[in-house]
Amino acid sequence: MSGQVDVKRQGAIAVVTLCHAGKFNAMSRAMWLALKNVFQQIQSDADIRCVVVAGLDGHFCAGGDISEYPGFRFDAAELQHFHEQEVWGALQAMLDCDVPIIAHIQGNCMGAGVEIASCCDIRLAADNAKFGAPIARLGFPMAPREAALVGQATGQTVARAMLLAAEIFDAAEMLRCGFLTRVLPSDTLAAHVAQLAERVQGLAPQAARLNKQTLRTLRSAGQSDPADPYAYANSDEHREGISAFLEKRKPRF
Repeated sequence: MSGQVDVKRQGAIAVVTLCHAGKFNAMSRAMWLALKNVFQQIQSDADIRCVVVAGLDGHFCAGGDISEYPGFRFDAAELQHFHEQEVWGALQAMLDCDVPIIAHIQGNCMGAGVEIASCCDIRLAADNAKFGAPIARLGFPMAPREAALVGQATGQTVARAMLLAAEIFDAAEMLRCGFLTRVLPSDTLAAHVAQLAERVQGLAPQAARLNKQTLRTLRSAGQSDPADPYAYANSDEHREGISAFLEKRKPRF
């Protein structure tokens, strides 16, 4: 099974759950496509007033499903399609959503998890949550638009430490840098998220949508991508990083 994205309605609240059992909800290609579809449907549903994004079994999302990577990452055209169409398609659908989005973050929030959380408006995390994007260990960089998104949400200092030193941050550190709205004990997080979602859905829905449109306009600054950001696809370093992860050994860069 390649994972799935579940959606449950609780009145005017939509709860979106990332589900990939045994992989800490790592995002498969099928899950990226499903996430895009889910948020496009939410955007078109005038009855939804709040969205909660969570992960299954005590984790938010541990990144991408690396077991799929050898099948497409070493070809530049396929790699570009993955990042620009599949991954960014889902992230853009979240960013385009006019409904307030709350991130319910527990356990691992790595790579793709940080990107998905960066698209949320309010981020509540358990005190046991861990954050990072240690893809330098896998021999590849973060795609340009994804890096811009994470840098804007976490701040450049934290983003650089994540990407250049494979640093892992705890919830308290992510609260201090402004990425998180609030950090709560893991056993009370769900109740706080539910309470907040109830409060949000009880507020004026038109005002919420207009506020999100205004904030989206303010945050959109022109970002220029590198000339050929996927030229590394067939590089030895890229292949070695992913092979080492799948073979459970230290990479030899």
